[in-house]
Amino acid sequence: MKSPLASTLLTLTLSALLAVAGGAALAKEPAPAFKPDPAKGQQLATACAACHMQDGTRGLVANPILQAQHPEYMVRQLVDFKSGKRKNAIMTGMAAAVATEEDMKHIAAFYASKKALPGFARAKESLALGEQIYRGGIAARQVPACAGCHSPNGAGMPSQYPRIGGQHAEYAEAQLIAFRAGERTNSAQMTAIAAKLNDREIKALADYVAGLH
Repeated sequence: MKSPLASTLLTLTLSALLAVAGGAALAKEPAPAFKPDPAKGQQLATACAACHMQDGTRGLVANPILQAQHPEYMVRQLVDFKSGKRKNAIMTGMAAAVATEEDMKHIAAFYASKKALPGFARAKESLALGEQIYRGGIAARQVPACAGCHSPNGAGMPSQYPRIGGQHAEYAEAQLIAFRAGERTNSAQMTAIAAKLNDREIKALADYVAGLH
């Protein structure tokens, strides 16, 4: 027959083991996955509306259209602006005001939730050149087809390459020129490609992209 002291010690030992086992089980339980909230993103993006319109739609041609853009791409650009890897006086300040990367993801989720509206090409005389470069590249200069990364309709590839179909031609042209000049440096791939394009080809390509949908 066990003594009362032995029984008490056994009970305490079992309780301690159960507590340790329970703690280990809790420790192994994965934390819930972060889920961006478009509604919260809309609140955080209030200041963005001045340049990108209330829902990221077709505002001034100097500013990119954000509607339906891949959220991963938008977050990456905000991170690059905040770190100084991508330089723009206005966007550096705007990105600096976004406290955390989670907030960036909320904002990106808001714009990504919007439906893309079709744009249009305007320069009929250069349409064939733009299409040729976009769909076939320039073999003689080892310029790859844009469609290979940005897809045939310009929708891009989530988490890898941005949506460019329907983008303002003026904005697309400005970015290609910035890549070529070394003023935009956050994509070595695009810097190398833009370096092989002349002004006429860049303009034709940007105009063609504006009409993709």
